[in-house]
Amino acid sequence: MTASFLENEILEQTSVLRRLLGRGVEEARELINPLKGRFHYILIAARGSSDNAARYAQYLFQIVNHIPVALATPSVFSVYRQPPQLEGALVLGISQSGKSPDVISVLDAARTQKRPTIAITNIPGSPLEASADFTLALDAGPELSVAATKTYTSSLAAIALISAALSGEKRRLDELARLPDQAEAALAFSLTLTARMERFRFMQHGAVIGRGYNYSTAFEIALKIKELTGVTTVPYSSADFLHGPVASLHQGYPLLAVAPSGVMYRDTAALIRKARRLGAELVVISDREEALGMAQLALPLAPGTPEWLSPIPAVIPGQVLAWQMALGRGLDPDHPRGLSKITETY
Repeated sequence: MTASFLENEILEQTSVLRRLLGRGVEEARELINPLKGRFHYILIAARGSSDNAARYAQYLFQIVNHIPVALATPSVFSVYRQPPQLEGALVLGISQSGKSPDVISVLDAARTQKRPTIAITNIPGSPLEASADFTLALDAGPELSVAATKTYTSSLAAIALISAALSGEKRRLDELARLPDQAEAALAFSLTLTARMERFRFMQHGAVIGRGYNYSTAFEIALKIKELTGVTTVPYSSADFLHGPVASLHQGYPLLAVAPSGVMYRDTAALIRKARRLGAELVVISDREEALGMAQLALPLAPGTPEWLSPIPAVIPGQVLAWQMALGRGLDPDHPRGLSKITETY
């Protein structure tokens, strides 16, 4: 059977990361050095999977670089045509296609107000790139499947490169250099477990939990499952889940938890234990034996990934699960119902 575009693009992710990180360190430095001292907060415009990458950036730039981050509301710029004052902002647009008019409108308004702008995009010469002062290209190659995979992980890596360049810490660059191997290990582990994922073809609803850096991962995995299978899957932080949605847990309720080592591990592991007591059907993505041991489906991560980079390998098992769920339900993973590759929203 011929592999789907989605399968090929999931498998390409480690080579895309190696290529981007191999050339991107110097590019990120050249991009960010002229901007140092010219802004005191970052405004990010994005949609879809790119918006989930923006959630990662929101945590990363605030925790590592101590820079406040806001997520733009693009319709304020594109539909209401009432852009706020952006004094002090560095405006970052993230779009794999670089064609979404509402995201572009945010960068256009920033340039009108003489604020510096950066584009992260996969398409050279796109309208987003034309609207930006600086571009960090993903160079992921054509992404033909509707569901973004390699452009999502490479967007996270591009954000991590900018953060590392801003920090000036060599340690972070060394950690980035090891990232492709950690992503490759997560992919390899997941591919050995595809037969055990088949049971989730019957899933009708569920939730995905992640906190801190991996709040973004919860959103992206939930999106992949919704895109590829049509199953309503809701993302939460472990904290938000306890403020009401925990009441939905019952025997057999599907709950996917992203629980890598780091500051948020203890909190997420406590929720996993609670869900287990209540009889939830647990899928756990982690490098910790304790958390993996509580799961009906354990999706291991390689040890040693620092928490600030963990969303990149951690999302890959979720991509593989969503792909396998689609196949199990007899769906075409390359052409999800009602979706197109380039979505131009205003």
